[in-house]
Amino acid sequence: MNTDVLSSTDSTALAELLATGERAAFHGRPADAISALEQAVVLAQRQGRRAEVTAAAWLLGVALGAGGRYGGALTVLSPLIDGGESPDLPADQRLFSALAAATVASVHRQLGRHTAARETDLRGLALTDGTGEAAFDCRLGLAADAVGLGDTAAAENELAEAARLVPGRDDWWRQRVRLDWVRAEVALLHGNAAQAVEHAESAVSGAEEARAPRHVAKGLLFLGVAQLHAGSPDATGYLRRAATLAEGLATLPLVWPARALLGALLADSDPDESDRSLAAARNAVLSIAGDLPPNVREEWLNRPDIAELLGA
Repeated sequence: MNTDVLSSTDSTALAELLATGERAAFHGRPADAISALEQAVVLAQRQGRRAEVTAAAWLLGVALGAGGRYGGALTVLSPLIDGGESPDLPADQRLFSALAAATVASVHRQLGRHTAARETDLRGLALTDGTGEAAFDCRLGLAADAVGLGDTAAAENELAEAARLVPGRDDWWRQRVRLDWVRAEVALLHGNAAQAVEHAESAVSGAEEARAPRHVAKGLLFLGVAQLHAGSPDATGYLRRAATLAEGLATLPLVWPARALLGALLADSDPDESDRSLAAARNAVLSIAGDLPPNVREEWLNRPDIAELLGA
């Protein structure tokens, strides 16, 4: 057998699997990325291509987390962070270790574990030289952590640091969209709903232009929340759009808050839709819980807003 031909074939297959996984993770249904990325991890390991192993594992963690499979995401990503702290690790592998830390921090934030998120973002930032995509993700994560902790000054500082890292390049669409998400959150911390609406609208436009439906759905969620704070009757429509799109993508971390808010808003005007939305929110919350480690699951289910939703 010609091993050169086999190597070339395997390399092509690996590249195709990575491309398929990345497209689904960021431009389609994250669940559709999982099989391709699991195969990519195995194939890259078999070829001894460590950089591709870490890249595929990071993308796999992103896809799992986006679908609400947080336990699986933590299992895949945590070893990448640990491995990234080795002083002999090549720069390309350290990049994905830092990205993995930022993604793990995002999982903690989604679970309401903002202190753990901050610690993980700081750990990821330490793996970078302070520039580039991974440093941006960690800096922006630190801003979002500060929002969750109610530290307005820290949120503003970290947001400014993250914004300074964004170059004038079209391929940084994801960073610009996420920057607008956090800008909207910081605006709401200041009680400036009108400004939050502007940032959320910018996030939705950027995600639509990039054809990134998951990011569109999250932008619509932010826009619905901002409109709600602004007292706009349009809030219901944006939340409904966010929920419907998130359900089509099977992105449970977006389904439950959109449906929970929609259910609460429609309680008096449309009890039937309210009941359906609240039931969908509960199902999403319980599905997320089913993939969590026992101690984290208990913490998640006992979180005040989650406990209230489940008890409603």
